[in-house]
Amino acid sequence: MASPLFVIEDLHVSTAGDNPVEILRGVNLTIGAGEVHALMGPNGSGKSTLASTLLGSPDYVVTSGRILFKGEDITTWPTDVRAKNGMFLAFQYPQEIQGVSVLNFLRQAWSARRGIDLSMLELRLSIMEWMERLDMDPSFADRYLNEGFSGGEKKRNEILQMAILEPEIAILDETDSGLDIDALRVVARGVREVQTSRPDLGILAITHYQRLLDELKPEFVHVLIDGRVIESGGPEIALKLEKDGYDAWR
Repeated sequence: MASPLFVIEDLHVSTAGDNPVEILRGVNLTIGAGEVHALMGPNGSGKSTLASTLLGSPDYVVTSGRILFKGEDITTWPTDVRAKNGMFLAFQYPQEIQGVSVLNFLRQAWSARRGIDLSMLELRLSIMEWMERLDMDPSFADRYLNEGFSGGEKKRNEILQMAILEPEIAILDETDSGLDIDALRVVARGVREVQTSRPDLGILAITHYQRLLDELKPEFVHVLIDGRVIESGGPEIALKLEKDGYDAWR
């Protein structure tokens, strides 16, 4: 039997530096190839800490437990090595990068991921195809990364990156943050488009909004409170959350 795509095993995480504070207190989560998981929790529950830890942020320290990707322990791997091996994080607040076009950024990222160079023409053709599928203005390819982009445009640009880079696991950190319902639907449709092209892609969507789940339709839902996953199940958990809030688990 093949090992799961992604496993978080009894993960304990503290803030880095003097006077560390423990934020994650034994998180367990397993994601198989092609599965869509949602992780929900109130503000301060540790959701963004988990996302940052999964991509190797130096702001946090894993004090015990481990992270496995394709059967390998990646707990101490640096961020760039994780990305090259097929991990992708869509940020809650995507950064602007002056002087670097979307096209150039994607070319560099794709080359780092694949270890080979892609011609500008090949990449542009691929980007144009995906921009059409994601309902993006083709002129965005030549604009500086996220500079002057609206919230929805930034999030769609991240889905474009996910489509081009072809990761094996995608972690969407509150990708619905700050979006109106129309923009949210466009982003969710984009994620589903990428899934159609890559049916083995595993997805972990981190959110505290039911409305994202209405669009993404995850098979598995997990509730994170005070640094622990306290319940896991199917979409019925999200419905219970919508009805009763997090107090039902406190």
